[in-house]
Amino acid sequence: MEIPTQRNLWVDYLRLAITVLVVAHHASLSYTTFAWFDAAAYINSTHPIVDTRRWVGMDIFENFNDVFFMSLMFLIGGLFLIKSINKKGTTGFIRDRFFRLFVPFILPGTIFMLIAYFPSYYVAKGNTDLIAYVRDFFTVERWPVGPPWFIWLLFSFNLLFALFHRAFQKAGIHAARWFSAMKNSPFNFFMLLFLLTFILYVPMAFKSGAGTWTGIGPFDFQLSRIFQYFGYFALGIVIGNSDINNGLFSTESAIVKKWRLWVLLSLVVYIVLTAMSRPLEHLVKEGKIEEFYAWMIYYSVYAASCTLSCIAFITVFRKLVRSGKRIWNSLSENAYLIYLIHYIFIVWCQFMLLNLNIPAFFKFLITFSVSFVLSWGVSILFRKIELVKKYL
Repeated sequence: MEIPTQRNLWVDYLRLAITVLVVAHHASLSYTTFAWFDAAAYINSTHPIVDTRRWVGMDIFENFNDVFFMSLMFLIGGLFLIKSINKKGTTGFIRDRFFRLFVPFILPGTIFMLIAYFPSYYVAKGNTDLIAYVRDFFTVERWPVGPPWFIWLLFSFNLLFALFHRAFQKAGIHAARWFSAMKNSPFNFFMLLFLLTFILYVPMAFKSGAGTWTGIGPFDFQLSRIFQYFGYFALGIVIGNSDINNGLFSTESAIVKKWRLWVLLSLVVYIVLTAMSRPLEHLVKEGKIEEFYAWMIYYSVYAASCTLSCIAFITVFRKLVRSGKRIWNSLSENAYLIYLIHYIFIVWCQFMLLNLNIPAFFKFLITFSVSFVLSWGVSILFRKIELVKKYL
């Protein structure tokens, strides 16, 4: 995670904002109305800890995040890839990404998940036998990856593009110029991103199931979104291959100037998406519309919601971030480590709140606040270690 600089401060703060949403997202999952726990294999549960206190507001918040935030994270992950390869060379870039992404994923990532998932094992099995827990972790649960799934997938995308970037270099330059020329065509930009989202996500989700995950051991990923994530990462590479601060995302571009409109549209379309779910289900049950057409209607709006939320977040941070703030800089510097370790505090905090008789919303607030502050504090301490500071 690079230290913020004035030139791309808005990108660093945008990345931080998505990291905050990730922490809040996981804090909410224990309190959704659809949450369920599988004691036979807790990895099959919707979340490691499931509380009896629920609130439909958590469903709405969780789904809003789920629609777009990891797609945007992959787009951000591709923005500076070409410039980094040109600076470090292909070999140097791969070596850097290996130590920054793959090593933290496979080593501390596994240790952190072992700590994080212990409350789930205790709730499911009712014992504290550490040897039995570790055995269960790697056999029955099949090495749960947790949030670091994003890190290994990002490393894979980085590695793939690093190995083949020269073959696409000329095409990438032309594509970057084409995108830069769209800075005064906001509707065209929206339609391009919408069609990309629809094509890469909807057919795959229909074929595999929208919530299907697959993988071997910790190398787990959401099958329905693999093409979408790859496409957004590639889009980030193309956009980042130009001068984004003076081109597509210039503060004077029509796309960025309409940031208020993007925010409004993202909220309106998500409200429509949320409101239309049950009516479509009823129409299918009553035989008034075929399931396929209902599915396509819903996920067309879903793709539009993803697109608009991504554009809204990008343009808001590009327009409003003008100077650095000390706290934001500290958070931004530690965002990667916060992402890597926050799950420990989330799960343990939710576990300790299980028997507390307070509304789900307050449990969520406590979980999010405590987990985020502790993750930030521990990240600051970790970064004082020279080896951690060097690579993370």
